Amino acid sequence: MATYAYRCDSDGPIEVRRPIGTAPDTVACPSCGGPSARVFSPPMLGLADRGRMAVIDRAEASGSEPAVVSSPPPSRRRAPAARPDPRTRGLPRP
Repeated sequence: MATYAYRCDSDGPIEVRRPIGTAPDTVACPSCGGPSARVFSPPMLGLADRGRMAVIDRAEASGSEPAVVSSPPPSRRRAPAARPDPRTRGLPRP
């Protein structure tokens, strides 16, 4: 059984479980009885590794629950540039 998503204009999202490939383009809303159009969404990536799933979860959460900060992040210090070899000081530089 697959879960298909539909959206009713007055009641919002609806999920319907049906055998794969049997979902119609519209279904009747269980609350108001009006037509609900099918909403296409990306496939579930449940078989991905934990790192990828964590990134997907954070990305989805940022759409509805963005992180609120009180100040900008601290600037990162750059590592000091490596000193050139004194023996190559006289060579032309690009």
